[in-house]
Amino acid sequence: MSIIDQTKQKMNAALEHLKAELKGIRTGRANAAMLDNVLVEVYGTQMRIKDVASITAPEPRQLLITPFDPQVTSGIGKSLEKANTGFLIVIEANLIRVKVPAMDESLRKEMVKQCHKKREDCKIGIRNTRRDSNELIRKQKADGEMAEDLMKKLEKQIQELTDKYCKDADDLAEQKEKEVMHV
Repeated sequence: MSIIDQTKQKMNAALEHLKAELKGIRTGRANAAMLDNVLVEVYGTQMRIKDVASITAPEPRQLLITPFDPQVTSGIGKSLEKANTGFLIVIEANLIRVKVPAMDESLRKEMVKQCHKKREDCKIGIRNTRRDSNELIRKQKADGEMAEDLMKKLEKQIQELTDKYCKDADDLAEQKEKEVMHV
């Protein structure tokens, strides 16, 4: 695999991670990804809620969690309360209703700050990949395995990839910020 392909793969992984992180940030509407970071102790092991139950959003401000095994309903409820998400949890027979309160202006601004932080973390990962790739090609040049003009060409391609992926990260975060601020 070429250096450019490896660089693309690592930068793409950073972008995919950002997408997953942004899904967990609250917007005005309830979505199942809001609970992705909540772990439940089931059968003596820690599992994510989506691995032990189906999560749907029947209303804009409500999630409905239906466990695959009705015996773990109370365990899921306890884990949600312990996670301190700020949601109202109502346990009914074999399902759990999670009421998501409306977001006020300060909470929206806090969510936007989280978007900024996650975007910056992604861009740092992309830049670190650029640095590692550039070091690798410089080392190959120093060892005589690569010509000067090829090294310059690869450095330019790596910089172009860095610019592209950083812009993609900016676009993703900006789109999420619009979702968060939309009332």
